[in-house]
Amino acid sequence: MVHLKKRGLKRFALLFLSCSVFFGSKAQTGDLPVSPNLNELISFALKNKISVKQSNLAEEIGEREIRSSLSGWLPQINANGSYNHNLKIPTSTIGDQNIQMGQKNNFSALFQLDQTILDPSMLQASRASKYLRTGFEQDIESEKINTVVDISKAYFDILTTEKQLDIIEENITRLKKQFGDARARYETGMVDKTDYKRARISLNNAEADLKKTAEIRKAKYDFLKQLLNIPQSRILELSADIETLELQVPVDTSMYLNPENRIEYRQIANIKELQKVNTQYHKWNFLPRVGAFANYQASFRDNNFGNMFSQNFPSSVLGLSINIPIFQGGKRIHELRRSELMEKQIDYDLEQIENAIHSEYSTSMANYKANLIEWTNAKENVELSEEVYETIKLQYDAGIKTYLDLMTAETDLRTSSLNYLNALYSVLASKIDVQKSLGAINIDR
Repeated sequence: MVHLKKRGLKRFALLFLSCSVFFGSKAQTGDLPVSPNLNELISFALKNKISVKQSNLAEEIGEREIRSSLSGWLPQINANGSYNHNLKIPTSTIGDQNIQMGQKNNFSALFQLDQTILDPSMLQASRASKYLRTGFEQDIESEKINTVVDISKAYFDILTTEKQLDIIEENITRLKKQFGDARARYETGMVDKTDYKRARISLNNAEADLKKTAEIRKAKYDFLKQLLNIPQSRILELSADIETLELQVPVDTSMYLNPENRIEYRQIANIKELQKVNTQYHKWNFLPRVGAFANYQASFRDNNFGNMFSQNFPSSVLGLSINIPIFQGGKRIHELRRSELMEKQIDYDLEQIENAIHSEYSTSMANYKANLIEWTNAKENVELSEEVYETIKLQYDAGIKTYLDLMTAETDLRTSSLNYLNALYSVLASKIDVQKSLGAINIDR
């Protein structure tokens, strides 16, 4: 009977886990269509990517830390209690008499309220909270920018790979026809078996290339699913025509480089503001600590434990406390100078990141222009290769050109088509790099 109960519990647990995984996956991927466009992918990733969720969680944790540090401005109320049983009651001599001071049983309860009025650490916490919140927001923004860049590149990479598969499949279709024609000519005795074997070799290579590219496409889809934080078993089918991809190529030339648009620059600038608060804190350390307090103490005592709470002897105090740091061996001066030097160090960081941003923009723009030239040239080569192939195909069918000429034209067409797609991806990826270097990545989706 016990064994049957254990089996039943195991089945229930497995059913519960299965339902949890199923409904968890539905909740996680329910708003992502099977064939999403780029905006849908980015919007989904901005809500579901693990690193974005971690950044949001870090902001919540940071907010709790800020509120915890600012809670010192609020009244602090504490209660303490103690019970003492005197085995020997203390005796004091007054004049020529020995008098016992106290009673055997003593109980006291103290309620204390403390209120901070002036404290450098609390002033620092108040001033720093603004910049700490800004820092958390900037961390989230930075992660979202990286997400948009990663998703966009993965999207374009998959689409160009899909088009490569289309080109290879078209090539296989042509090669199969050529193989059939060469075989028919060989069987009728019009040509020797050289053309037939060459056609077989080309067809085998194309089919192997198709399988290899299909495996590469699968790996790229898996990488995209990792970015999206969805199960690897989830089906995604990205599609877009070449014309749509080509519309993404131009860069907005009206934009100009402003380092302050970059999140990296603004993060360092925010760190500098925090350091200024720390410098001010070290100046505030010369101020006194001022606080107010109030307390009430209830005191009960009697030689008989049962009668101890029969009478209360209370006391209460209200007052101010002031702590004035006069000399600490020069520590405050050294800490102040150290903080000022750290401000200068951050100024160098700002100068360095500004130079790096200019260099990154120059490099990304140079890569974009070079890839744009290569893409334009590759596009023209595809058109020329198509014309050459069609001409040589007609001449081969008419017996004017050899099969080797046809193979060369077909290889040139396939190579130029694949080069065009590679160039298209390169120019699209470099455009994203330009936008990132300008600080123009849109995360408001």
